Amino acid sequence: MLKAVILIGGPQKGTRFRPLSFEVPKPLFPVAGVPMLQHHIEACSKLPNMKEILLIGFYQPNEELNRFLSCAQQDFKISIRYLQEYAALGTGGGIYHFRDQILSGGPEAFFVLNADVCSEFPLPEMTDFQKEHGDAYSFVILGTTANRKQSLNYGCIVENEQTDEVLHYVEKPSTFVSDIINCGIYLFTPEIFQHIGAVFQKNQQDMMLYYDEGEEQSNGWHRAEVIRLEQDIFTALAGQGKLYVYKTDRFWSQIKSAGSAIYASRLYLNQYHKTHPERLATNREGGPKTRGNVYIHPTANIDPTAVLGPNVSIGTGVTIGAGVRVRESIILHGATLQDHSCVLNSIVGWGSTIGKWARVEGTPSDPNPNDPYAKIDSETLFRDGKLTPSITILGCNVNIPSEVIILNSIVLPHKDLNRSFKNQIIL
Repeated sequence: MLKAVILIGGPQKGTRFRPLSFEVPKPLFPVAGVPMLQHHIEACSKLPNMKEILLIGFYQPNEELNRFLSCAQQDFKISIRYLQEYAALGTGGGIYHFRDQILSGGPEAFFVLNADVCSEFPLPEMTDFQKEHGDAYSFVILGTTANRKQSLNYGCIVENEQTDEVLHYVEKPSTFVSDIINCGIYLFTPEIFQHIGAVFQKNQQDMMLYYDEGEEQSNGWHRAEVIRLEQDIFTALAGQGKLYVYKTDRFWSQIKSAGSAIYASRLYLNQYHKTHPERLATNREGGPKTRGNVYIHPTANIDPTAVLGPNVSIGTGVTIGAGVRVRESIILHGATLQDHSCVLNSIVGWGSTIGKWARVEGTPSDPNPNDPYAKIDSETLFRDGKLTPSITILGCNVNIPSEVIILNSIVLPHKDLNRSFKNQIIL
């Protein structure tokens, strides 16, 4: 029997995802037409002996999360529960805190997945790999190859090429260590809790020392329950014959910023040819013209003269007028694109309106297409005192008047603009 744990974080995480995370928890943001988390849940539910999926995070249970969970349970016919941490406990602290829930029913192994990755999720392959590699006590990290420069932004894995054992693990090193990076998807056996427990006890002892020395306990990292899988567990386990890496050459990307959501959407839309061809729009009489991969929600109302694609997803109740052009964009539910407007490399927020002949355009933040190992760069918002050119984001209920241009800008929710802007954050 297997279980899966998805780490969904909480409200003070995902700040790079603003202003989109103001309206909806980041894990529920729609990527390729369905909430980000649904891709994870679907991959887990396909495993034959998967019994339960647990979400761990520190979001307050809210109506949206509850509605999503009950729909997902019905769709995938599997038990899905949300376990709320009392505070941010780190990637290891959360699963250790809820270890009894994870171990109830006696699973032989369980997956741990970070919610902010998009992937083809080679979970069956990881299970087979674990069976082939050594004893039942080995743990598996999903790894992929990055280029030398970008590998510094991730956890780096040095492996034994014959046995795939992890010999050395460094989280975000300052100099080059390895081009194999951690994908944030793991397969553990219950024995992992002994290793996390040892770190927990050491943290407690360290805290007692602080108390003895009369230092006041500073909250945060000194709380014994805050444990990071990557720095605290993997670094110590590497080289002990317990940790292995399964390398995948299938697609994988992080979803840290809103710009990376458009890239993730492209990867998933491409995968739909194999997994969900019914979700991809086709050119048919009386419908809009589509180019490449496009997802259109059945409730959207689109003029037949509009041209959409490639890489476009259109949410519920969206209205698109005559002659509109949309490319490489996500249009969220209830938005209206009036006649002859043009939307490129942008995310248009819930209930926003773009006037006639207006142009909303961003700069794609895609990985270098000529480098097969390139990943998306987690660009800083500002560079040299200027806003880094990136995709354009309109928060919810933004009004763009007719005949203006919005270029490489971020517009916060509930704004009525009256002129053109470029390279600005419009507060």
